Amino acid sequence: MKRFRNKEAHQNLINHEVSLVWLRRDLRIEDHAAFYHALKNEEQVLPLFIFDSRILDELEDKDDARVNFIISGLKTLKEKLESLGSSLLVWHGDPLDFFKNHNPKSVYTNHDYEPYARDRDQGIAAILEKKNIPFYTFKDQVIFEKDEVLKDDGNPYTVFTPYSRKWKSKLATDFYNPYDVLANQAHLVQVVPLPFPVIEELGFESTAIQFPERKVSLTTIKSYKEKRNFPAINGTTRLSVHLRFGTISIRKLVQIALEQKSESWLNELIWRDFYAMILWHFPHVQEKAFKPGYDYIKWRNNEDEFKAWCEGTTGYPIVDAGMRELNNTGFMHNRVRMVTASFLVKHLLIDWRWGEAYFARKLLDFDLASNNGGWQWAAGSGCDAAPYFRVFNPELQTQKFDKDLKYIRKWVPEFNSDGYLGPIVNHKEARQRALDAFKEALAK
Repeated sequence: MKRFRNKEAHQNLINHEVSLVWLRRDLRIEDHAAFYHALKNEEQVLPLFIFDSRILDELEDKDDARVNFIISGLKTLKEKLESLGSSLLVWHGDPLDFFKNHNPKSVYTNHDYEPYARDRDQGIAAILEKKNIPFYTFKDQVIFEKDEVLKDDGNPYTVFTPYSRKWKSKLATDFYNPYDVLANQAHLVQVVPLPFPVIEELGFESTAIQFPERKVSLTTIKSYKEKRNFPAINGTTRLSVHLRFGTISIRKLVQIALEQKSESWLNELIWRDFYAMILWHFPHVQEKAFKPGYDYIKWRNNEDEFKAWCEGTTGYPIVDAGMRELNNTGFMHNRVRMVTASFLVKHLLIDWRWGEAYFARKLLDFDLASNNGGWQWAAGSGCDAAPYFRVFNPELQTQKFDKDLKYIRKWVPEFNSDGYLGPIVNHKEARQRALDAFKEALAK
């Protein structure tokens, strides 16, 4: 068992009278499904967060901004809990080991839909069942999950637009009303502040990356439809990282979207549900193309060209600007994500899984379902009605969405100087090469 300073501080906390709320990607107490049900049904409730060593050990960068973000979010949560006379129990290791070695009265948590999380939770459920410890899980990070939005024939949707229509037709206030967690705050375990790790104890380092505020800008939402595609302006909410780690509630954001009558922004929230549903019903997409024919593509996978793409030195300014923004901030504007992804897959004919993995490494808001869905969309291999011959032209995208070159000049200051190298591929030739490769693969 891995513990932090003041090792004995929590040794006697977990017993047959204490129920645990196990936090994962829901780092808040407000409008929290598992917290609400635990406090409503149990007399002694203690929140728990586990730094999962099986996840952390896979991270390549010791200054990974997401670890920093989690610590920041947990500190905020811990302060809130301590203002209520309770605290947060933090542990570092394999979650299965934790539950093998502790015997709480019950465990409450929220659903996680990723393949690793599903396997982990099944293993923990089995451990707890053997010890007759109830394990309760709840929907929290999406509005509709699993089989809640299906076609009339009972099959899952595989195209977004009809899915979104059914999603909207089923939406009722019960699905986005907030949970009044603090109505039963007296059931929180009263305890002195518990130990909390410094980042070095987890094997990581602090990052210089700045995190967006956990603040909803109504002005941004009102103008979202008109401004969302222009990377040089602040036209998006930058709340994706807060949704990813649950420092803000999806129900709150849906309610705001409805109040502001912003269907465009609501659709972006629906995309999250859609991709989570796809990953749930079609877990093979984590490793393979949603449309099997795309697994026959003969990728070039030129490592030098991949390196140039990663570093933002392709000679295509809009692509280079996007990659440099990602590398320096952990964020990339969504329009530019589509352009950079299309460029890697179509212009360079590099396997979309390479790009997906790089985004997974660098994105502060990385979410497996959405990242995979976005990359397969760019490759044409995923849940999209558009044909494979959609290839973004970086120059036309620049003219349309960054015509004054403000975004490009911010991230590629050497643009239009002798220090900026020419394109590593010719657009017309690369486009035709991609079309030929895709056509040949799909003919099989």
